[in-house]
Amino acid sequence: MSEAASARDRLTADRATGLGPGIGLGIGPGIGLGPLEPMLRAWLPAQRWFAGKGRAIGRLRTVSAAELLPPGSAPGLLHLLLDVDGDCYQLLLGIRPSPLPPALAPALIGRAEQGPYAGQSVYEGLGDPRLASLLLERLRSPGTLGPLRFDRDPAVVIPEAPTPRPLSGEQTNSSLIYGDSYILKIFRRVGPGVNPDLELPRALAAAGCARVPAPVAWYEAELPGSEPLTLGVLQPYLRGSDDGWQLALHRLRTGADFTAEAHALGRATAEVHSALAGALPTVALGPEQTARLAAGMTARLAATAREVPALRPYEAGLRGAFDALAASRGAGVSAQRIHGDLHLGQTLRTVDGSWALIDFEGEPARPLADRRRPEPAVRDIAGILRSFDYAARSHRPFAPAWADDCRAAFCEGYARTTGRDPREDPVLLRAYETDKAVYEARYESRHRPDWLHVPMAAIRRLSEPLRPPSHRTQLPAPGSPTLHPKPPRRPLA
Repeated sequence: MSEAASARDRLTADRATGLGPGIGLGIGPGIGLGPLEPMLRAWLPAQRWFAGKGRAIGRLRTVSAAELLPPGSAPGLLHLLLDVDGDCYQLLLGIRPSPLPPALAPALIGRAEQGPYAGQSVYEGLGDPRLASLLLERLRSPGTLGPLRFDRDPAVVIPEAPTPRPLSGEQTNSSLIYGDSYILKIFRRVGPGVNPDLELPRALAAAGCARVPAPVAWYEAELPGSEPLTLGVLQPYLRGSDDGWQLALHRLRTGADFTAEAHALGRATAEVHSALAGALPTVALGPEQTARLAAGMTARLAATAREVPALRPYEAGLRGAFDALAASRGAGVSAQRIHGDLHLGQTLRTVDGSWALIDFEGEPARPLADRRRPEPAVRDIAGILRSFDYAARSHRPFAPAWADDCRAAFCEGYARTTGRDPREDPVLLRAYETDKAVYEARYESRHRPDWLHVPMAAIRRLSEPLRPPSHRTQLPAPGSPTLHPKPPRRPLA
């Protein structure tokens, strides 16, 4: 029997039992974890997606618990939502008799000495192909299990897939790839409300925008007194695509031009922004909202300067960008739903040469309500422009002309679609680039001190007085056969 068929049979048997949250676990909502607690306290801080690194865990309590297989199944699969010092985390724990097979040994969390799992091994369930296959079966057959609700696009038939494999290199979430067909993103830190990584791609799909893979299935938790929590999203896997960051680095290593790709990426980004503006509400920023926006940037700068001494000599100059934004009083600026954390690593060049945008979750460290708030689209643009700079400064020797050409090509591509070059709003663009560079300085200081020189180079530049733009994008008349020309190629300096 195939793994998928076996999972389907277990699913049918499970639904017949009418399992609810926490059945047979000896734990329940809002109480302790019993014998699982000591092992989870030791294991959680070592996970890449855990946000509480560097400090001891205080409160550790269950928010919900559900067995996704009938009691006594081997292996078993336990779904947990945990309150860890005020943050809610999603865990999928495998349960097997000890010892674990050699292939699963790296996933071990601990061995239960007492309670309902006494004598059994508890491990990271996503590393077990049998249990990972079960998740896809749940999504293929919508329904509820305790607090969990599984749903899918009724127009899409999800076929059985080969053995899943985890996607390596992720930090804030976990993903499973099913053959070459689908990728399931499992959110680790979750909160009430629809995650933008489900909400925005669905809205784009409904608007007919093909630049973003459309979700085909998802699952949520429905808890008393709370909005549903988005837990996972299944999307088509874009087989053979090139990661935008890796592609840019490859071009740098080989001395190849990247401006044509940057131009096309600018057009793709503009198409996504235009589709989001048409599908979801937009607002005009007035003086009060603009002042509040600038005040938030100024506060982040002050907090970062206290933490990162290298930033302090430039603080006054950087603050000037935010003061200029406040003084602009929001003239002509609109806010809309955006990607929220756009950089080259969130882009894919597909096998047909087109660009796709992925991972619409936004910055995971920000509260979900903030990530769902409309913002000027230039925030995404600033993220991509900073990403070109990051790529160029990761190269030895530094390739400033490569970064400058890519930044210009991206803005020109964006203008070809929207009719307005982002550089024509220099005060707004500079404020968002500065805010992004300050964020980068704080991140690098905390996590990668050897990379601090990258944002510091931008900070030195951005702290200087703003110069008037020295360009003016010339857009052809509508209907011109040269509406989408390739920008001129320029060799690396």
